[in-house]
Order: sequence, then structure tokens, then C-alpha cells
Amino acid sequence: MNASVAIQVLPKVNSDDEVIRIVDEVIAYIQSTGLNYFVGPCETSIEGDYDELMEIIKECQKVAVRAGAKSVSAYVKINYRPEGDVLTIEKKVTKHHQ
Repeated sequence: MNASVAIQVLPKVNSDDEVIRIVDEVIAYIQSTGLNYFVGPCETSIEGDYDELMEIIKECQKVAVRAGAKSVSAYVKINYRPEGDVLTIEKKVTKHHQ
């Protein structure tokens, strides 16, 4: 696992309920990839291969639009280590969620 990303998807819609519904669809898509992920209050972190994660980030935008967003803003953080493994989600947060 040479990369991890954190993505915050912000669909442009008319209500908070619609934001939640669309973000839930994006999270369901992320879950369907089978990769390790962690949902936080402002972003979702995902671990895996760099190229695969870049495709997932692109698809998250498309999922939000298909779910009804007129447009989508996304904030993405990328941690990439081409010659080794990145720190895992488990190593980063487990001690804080016991």
C-alpha cells in the first residue's frame, strides 16, 4: 500500500439533507471498492495503490453528480510513497478511538 488519500466531497444542493444523502452515496461507493477506509466528520480516508486511489477520487465526483448534485467541490489530501508503505489508518487513529 503506497498511498492514502482523504477526500471531502461537497455537493452543491439546496438542503443539508440532500448533502447527507449524496455524501452517503459517495461513501457507499468507496465502501464498494473493498479498500480500507475510515469515515470522519469532515472527510473520508482511503488506503491503497496510488493509481487506484486516483481513479476512486475521480469516480467520487461522478457518483455525486449522478446522485443529483448540480456541481461538486472536493478537497483531497494525498500521501504517496512510491518506494514503500505509508502509515496505515489503523496506526494513525486506533489509539484515539478505543
